[in-house]
Amino acid sequence: MVTRRFSSSFNALLSLNYASSGAEELIPVMQRAPPEDFLLKETKPHLGGGKVSGDKLTSTYDLVEQMQYLYVRVSKAKDLPAKDLTGSCDPYVEVRLGNYKGTTRHFEKKTNPEWNQVFAFSKDRIQASTLEVTVKDKDVVKDDFIGRVWFDLNEIPKRVPPDSPLAPQWYRLEDKNGNKAKGELMLAVWMGTQADEAFPEAWHSDAATVSGADALANIRSKVYLSPKLWYLRVNLIEAQDLQPSDKGRYPEVFVKAILGNQALRTRISQSRTINPMWNEDLMFVAAEPFEEPLILSVEDRVAPNKEEVLGRCMIPLQMVDRRFDHKPVNTRWVNLEKHVVIMEGDKKKEIKFASRLHVRICLEGGYHVLDESTHYSSDLRPTAKQLWKSSIGVLELGILNAQGLMPMKTKDGRGTTDSYCVAKYGQKWVRTRTIIDSFAPRWNEQYTWEVFDPCTVITIGVFDNCHLHGGDKGGGARDSRIGKVRIRLSTLETDRVYTHSYPLLVLYPNGVKKMGEIHLAVRFTCSSLLNMMHMYSQPLLPKMHYIHPLTVSQLDSLRHQATQIVSMRLSRAEPPLRKEIVEYMLDVGSHMWSMRRSKANFFRIMGVLSGLIAVGKWFDQICNWKNPITTVLIHILFIILVMYPELILPTIFLYLFLIGVWYYRWRPRHPPHMDTRLSHADSAHPDELDEEFDTFPTTKPSDIVRMRYDRLRSIAGRIQTVVGDLATQGERLQSLLSWRDPRATALFVIFCLVAAIVLYVTPFQVVALLAGIYVLRHPRFRHKLPSVPLNFFRRLPARTDCML
Repeated sequence: MVTRRFSSSFNALLSLNYASSGAEELIPVMQRAPPEDFLLKETKPHLGGGKVSGDKLTSTYDLVEQMQYLYVRVSKAKDLPAKDLTGSCDPYVEVRLGNYKGTTRHFEKKTNPEWNQVFAFSKDRIQASTLEVTVKDKDVVKDDFIGRVWFDLNEIPKRVPPDSPLAPQWYRLEDKNGNKAKGELMLAVWMGTQADEAFPEAWHSDAATVSGADALANIRSKVYLSPKLWYLRVNLIEAQDLQPSDKGRYPEVFVKAILGNQALRTRISQSRTINPMWNEDLMFVAAEPFEEPLILSVEDRVAPNKEEVLGRCMIPLQMVDRRFDHKPVNTRWVNLEKHVVIMEGDKKKEIKFASRLHVRICLEGGYHVLDESTHYSSDLRPTAKQLWKSSIGVLELGILNAQGLMPMKTKDGRGTTDSYCVAKYGQKWVRTRTIIDSFAPRWNEQYTWEVFDPCTVITIGVFDNCHLHGGDKGGGARDSRIGKVRIRLSTLETDRVYTHSYPLLVLYPNGVKKMGEIHLAVRFTCSSLLNMMHMYSQPLLPKMHYIHPLTVSQLDSLRHQATQIVSMRLSRAEPPLRKEIVEYMLDVGSHMWSMRRSKANFFRIMGVLSGLIAVGKWFDQICNWKNPITTVLIHILFIILVMYPELILPTIFLYLFLIGVWYYRWRPRHPPHMDTRLSHADSAHPDELDEEFDTFPTTKPSDIVRMRYDRLRSIAGRIQTVVGDLATQGERLQSLLSWRDPRATALFVIFCLVAAIVLYVTPFQVVALLAGIYVLRHPRFRHKLPSVPLNFFRRLPARTDCML
């Protein structure tokens, strides 16, 4: 009854008429977009150049499509001619291939310069048959020609790793007429692929329109590592010999602890003396290398908004003990410094008090510092490396390409997108190079990670680079999100290459939108099947999370601090992995209130309970003899199980085994992906989405806030009613033996006595058989009125009549 009432209440809630609350007048109704393809698509790309042996690929770069590049390494020059009487020149090198041109940096007054720069030209865009490498002299008016070297593209050698790098050679410069000129240039020219070690740092012809050292650094592929995070536990025990300024009052003493931008404080000590006690734990997040000390400040609250510092100390984290298990570390006394200046006549005298603070401080190495949600965490290892277990396999990811990307910004009056990918698993972040001005970028980059737990998730995000062409002037530019994909490793078969095109879905205030598709190749290789199976019997988190668990509020606060530290450290890298990227990948803000998520979670619960509901309906059909043959068979099965109860558990497990084997034929063959229907993103009301994207605290007008508050009150009222019904049923159970209703309790006690005697003298099998036959009796022997036990239960008293 309660479940039925709860379901009907929430269904009525879902059908709230927004027009009645004024939502339609405040927010325009979202026009339903035409149906879009939000499904996962399996693809068959030409991976590894087609070098396949059975089901396994045998190339070094075997999860991406090979991309051919012409590489030009400009090493150095010598004996260049001088341009004036000073005997020097300002040389630089220009590499030209068709319409593409790349230049090195120039040196001032140097005839033997060293550049050591690499240029990469995509073979797909080559529109010339010769390569021209020209040495020029930088000049204010017009750069002077020094000499050049020609290469026929048909004569350029090919190189494929793991071959050693091609050794550069000296080439004599030629003048414009093809005659020998003064000076020599050391070059290496070869045809290679993206697997070449020169690829990441090379200048690419795709980025020919990007200028400036900072902009070029922002488009290169990089690998980042998250800082090593520790939980810092500060146990504040007591203080001694405090010296408050006002001796005539009881001090209200507390301790404030500060680590970087984290500040926590204890409660006010109940022992209001100069020797207060707390014995309270404060938890912080610290990152290696430890740059900031822990500051402890003992303060006295002398007024509601005024505190007096009674002593302060600074503790470097390098001096703090590290704990790897549950054994407590030793306590210690730290001296509190407080300098007071007093006047003695015309002279100032400084007095230093010797107060002390008793603490126990340690860095917790047995915990895993959560910077991601536990639902899709990519790493579950403890902080201390000594507690790590051996890896169980390797995860390989090939980021192939994207299709149908939406224009993210405007340049020269037209839409454009400069896209790159970021993948995060464990402590390793990878960032692909930025493909300039393309709605169908091809990255074809491959990365690997060690896997320590199969029940983890890798996250891949696609972003638009807004820090090119002077887009970051003023520092206000933010890279736009194009979409995100999550892949859970436990859903992948080992040693199988998954090649799929994933939809990139982003939720906006006006609804969900498909921003394009990203093409990925994923392979999870298991090094030890036994170790991987053993992981399923181990706790998900390190054992310290269960021996000394942290509270939910502590975990939320610590996760927020961890994400802030990670985003700050990665934003200081070169090129930076910016804060908005890190926060989007770590799902910062996913805990905020959302009507859409609430609906989705409710229907997820209903989906889980749908199996039980279906079994209940099926059993009701059996009891009502809807199908007499099935009911008779159930009677026979029931009698057999009652007569031979030792067959009950084997029958249940055999039935589950057969169901699992039967469903193996329809097992999922594709990884899971973002589901708009499950998320209720395709049916969310625009006002719900507008509320979800609102800031905290809100910035909306008062009439919208009032409407949303009234709607939330309506929802809370329905939930309150359901919770009250659940409490009523529980209180009725408690009242059976409480003698609150003396007649009901007397009847129940007498029934229990009679039942005990009957069950004692009657074999259990007979009782079970009679009860089962009674439940399964024919509808001819039923009546529509409620049963006697249900009538008795509903008449039991509850505490609802005591509520105000």
